[in-house]
Amino acid sequence: MYQNIKNKNNINILAVETSCDETSIAILNFKKKDKEVRVKILSNVVASQIKIHAKWGGVVPNLAKREHQRNLPIVLKRSLKESGLLKILNSKSKIPKIDLLAVTIGPGLEPSLWTGINFAQNLAKQWGKPIIGINHLEGHIASAFLKEGQKILRRKSRDTKNSFGFQISDFKIPSMALLVSGGHTELVLIKDWLKYKIIGQTRDDAAGEAFDKAAKMLGLPYPGGPEIAKMAETISNSEFLISKQIPNNKFQIKLPRPMINSKDYDFSFSGLKTALLYLLRDLRQKGLNTDNRLLKANICKEFQQAVIDVLIKKTIKAMRDYNIQTLILGGGVTANQELRRQMENALKKEIQNFNLLIPDLKFTTDNAAMIGFAAYFHVIKNSSILLRGWKNLTADGNLNL
Repeated sequence: MYQNIKNKNNINILAVETSCDETSIAILNFKKKDKEVRVKILSNVVASQIKIHAKWGGVVPNLAKREHQRNLPIVLKRSLKESGLLKILNSKSKIPKIDLLAVTIGPGLEPSLWTGINFAQNLAKQWGKPIIGINHLEGHIASAFLKEGQKILRRKSRDTKNSFGFQISDFKIPSMALLVSGGHTELVLIKDWLKYKIIGQTRDDAAGEAFDKAAKMLGLPYPGGPEIAKMAETISNSEFLISKQIPNNKFQIKLPRPMINSKDYDFSFSGLKTALLYLLRDLRQKGLNTDNRLLKANICKEFQQAVIDVLIKKTIKAMRDYNIQTLILGGGVTANQELRRQMENALKKEIQNFNLLIPDLKFTTDNAAMIGFAAYFHVIKNSSILLRGWKNLTADGNLNL
């Protein structure tokens, strides 16, 4: 069954993503001709649980599991409908034109992961289709390809904006990936296709987690990253520079850049979170209103800049030490516009002939399209995971690349 997929030049992959609090199912079509592969995203449906978890200030695992169970059948039907395959499913055959199923098996919240795995396994059994498990972080690496107009992509499709082509040979190996999300902050050396080495990671809080906790301290809604970025955008750079020093030299708005000069490639954001706690305490003790719009915006901008400075410094160091020219950004935090802008500027200054791959904003957060794309990498590279079978899929909340 898997051998047939490897030999096909035209395949459809249905992917399921439920690693945290997004329920997503996508269907992608891959057409191979010579050395080029044309990809068409037939559907990529995402049901977000943000509003449900917001009142708790973070994701509640069992609540996320319940919502996944409720959402999956609905999301599947919508995904099949958008792809045009629902009519086939409703016909006498009852089986859509799907060649392979892919599902996230980790890392993530295990109750959520198991919900997606069980659902995908049932589909594979019901339809008689092969299924493979995909690492969620590998999906975030693959998400950088889900964007038109990059060097790795060829011409735009004539028939749909959701279609694009790419050539594997265009992608420079080795390369580096910076994965930044609510659960992970990692620098990954991509030694070859599907061969990864984590050279740096957070020793405590992930960057996204630090943003969430900082937002809570500042009285901002969950998720914290977009809210802090939104507040930071409300002041100009000149206002920021002037306002960092409070009138009469009462107090300076300055936060540390943890481990920014360490000789390794690891990160630490727990100390930054603690420094913010003390900063707010000291400001209030001096009689300052930390709910003041300008003051809060400056604090948000300083916190955001502290995170960005560390991410950029460590990434540039790793790329120079390993002589890497291609950088992939992946994960929800990479939706931050300042991180994108400043990272590109740093690469222009520090890395010659660099190639920066960043996913479209809609592909930075968890989605099934990136899982389907990662699955195709395993197909074309004849990966061993194609032979494991649906019965061997297991959720692993701490799965490494």
